[in-house]
Amino acid sequence: MDALIPVTRVAGRPIPLRGNDIDTDRIIPARFMKAITFDGLGALAFYDERYRADGSLKGHVMDDPRYSAKGDRIAVVNKNFGCGSSREHAPQALLRWGIKALIGETFADIFYGNCIANGMPIATADAATIEKLLAAIERDPKQELTLDVETRTATYGGETYRVEIPDGVRKQLVDGTWDATRVLLSAAAEVKATAQSLPYVQGF
Repeated sequence: MDALIPVTRVAGRPIPLRGNDIDTDRIIPARFMKAITFDGLGALAFYDERYRADGSLKGHVMDDPRYSAKGDRIAVVNKNFGCGSSREHAPQALLRWGIKALIGETFADIFYGNCIANGMPIATADAATIEKLLAAIERDPKQELTLDVETRTATYGGETYRVEIPDGVRKQLVDGTWDATRVLLSAAAEVKATAQSLPYVQGF
């Protein structure tokens, strides 16, 4: 496996996902969690919010041409995003749709942790700052939104907004230690040496 992958900066087109208490069942309905892998979950993100029973579109923001351009995206949200079930499929669905980072007022703790474990930075700001950013995006959605993890800032339309990322999370992202599997494998030689030194591994 490759070396650790630092996440210091994410840039992409913004998408405003307005609304408080958007739970994980809205992000990815439970009936789509039967898959063995996460492949294909991106197309199912917010499925019941986006599609009617006959498959026609309801007009969700994710299908609005202003926000549905291909490429990396950053979602801007309100309060308690990702609440409800702890399913890791929720950040996986967003990630595979194209959302590489989120900025919002508050996030459910388990959802937050699942995002960081996938290398998706999450930043928070007060309600006034988030509303100002959302309004700027909706006025002119064609600009690029940048989240700088190192400086804890978000930049859009020439304006910079201060955001919060806890020190420990920031360090994980910047160091690349957000990826627990890569951290373990990067120390494979040390793990093997330790195992060989243990009497119960060697059969006493």
